[in-house]
Amino acid sequence: MDIKDMLEARVVDPALGLPSAEPFAVARATEAGLTRRQLADLVDHGVLRRVVKGVLVGASAPDDVATRAAALRLVAPPDAVVTDRHAAWLHGAEGALAPGEHVALQPLSVVLPPGRGRLRNTISDGGERELAPRDITSVHGLRVTTALRTAHDLGRRRWPDEALAGVDSLHRVPGFDHGAFVAGIERYAGRRWIRTLRAVGPLADGRAESPAESILRLRCHECRIPVVPQYELWHDGVHVARFDMADPELKVAFEYDGEEWHSTPEQRERDRRRREAAARLGWIIVVLRKEHLFGQARSAETMIRAGYAQARERAGLSRHW
Repeated sequence: MDIKDMLEARVVDPALGLPSAEPFAVARATEAGLTRRQLADLVDHGVLRRVVKGVLVGASAPDDVATRAAALRLVAPPDAVVTDRHAAWLHGAEGALAPGEHVALQPLSVVLPPGRGRLRNTISDGGERELAPRDITSVHGLRVTTALRTAHDLGRRRWPDEALAGVDSLHRVPGFDHGAFVAGIERYAGRRWIRTLRAVGPLADGRAESPAESILRLRCHECRIPVVPQYELWHDGVHVARFDMADPELKVAFEYDGEEWHSTPEQRERDRRRREAAARLGWIIVVLRKEHLFGQARSAETMIRAGYAQARERAGLSRHW
């Protein structure tokens, strides 16, 4: 079977010696006679998919923790420890990596034990890190920082936006202990970016369904506006809408419309119907998009404050708070 046949059949030819259900390194495919251009075509046509940088798998293989771990085992030294966002990804924290980040050009987050120096290659990168035995667990035979240690590491970032988004992603993992997370913050006193962890740690909430929702909630907090994530609006026993976050007492909601779930005509029509139904019940809805929340020209704070001030004024309260 040649490349054209594989593209038409959307399967990997067993004669190449490449597994269809297990990850394999790109180098193995090139040794089997495939060029990088041919591999790219197979990915583009849905025969293969990238799991992490430098590792491919048959498109029919599941995107589960076992597949992810198997892919990382191909590029990480046996005594290495996967950390930070890639550790969260292995723990099942969807949203820990930005869309496509696991296959992009950024190196994987991997560290070596003390005395082993730094990994320096095009696939993985990381320095040494002081990790206690309790900080390390095994995920399908791969050494990984525990969910708790990973959350503490992700919370110690320079920028609060990135820190809260990472911490929230771990809080979405079933069984994650928020109490233990908050109680363990001072373990890192004196370390880099501890102030960020102290600031965002108590705000962590697994109800945020995306990094953008985490950042929108942070913007509301910075504006001193109390919000409930994923607020369900019911009227006379009928479900009307679910808002990304809301202040139910003042009937004001804040929503982030990302491109993935709010861009097609059908999605926009669904948004329009539920928001009009909520508006008829007296709700004010502030809708923010990518250009409002990110970048130098962002206007999220202004929009949030304006919507909240309108809700306060309608309730007979001062526009200032």
